[in-house]
Amino acid sequence: SVPLLQAARKRNSLNLLELSEAELEEQFVRGDGPGGQATNKTNNCVVLKHIPSGIVVKCHQTRSVEKNRKIAREILQEKVDLFYKGEDSDVFKEKKASEKQKQEKKRRAKENLERKKLFKEMQQLEKE
Repeated sequence: SVPLLQAARKRNSLNLLELSEAELEEQFVRGDGPGGQATNKTNNCVVLKHIPSGIVVKCHQTRSVEKNRKIAREILQEKVDLFYKGEDSDVFKEKKASEKQKQEKKRRAKENLERKKLFKEMQQLEKE
């Protein structure tokens, strides 16, 4: 039950759909959030739109326009891949696998906590 487009932004995905520059519409806008004058006076936030699918990505992770352009393209490529391939996408499969690992880690931590509680109870009974 992972929302498809939220699964994007995983680094190890290799088998993604290629994007052509003709399908992209790029704009540079002022970023938002903290940063004061550095943010308010520079247009280093990249807004990238994939015209055929209508998917829009906004990237303002760094102060460098070139880095933001690169990151925006990576994110957009993953989102477009998810859009067209759905649950067959490598990005989706990686997200599912990482969620499964996270749940397993949580389960083990809970079991360890229960063991510690039982051990403490046993120690208390032995003292009495």
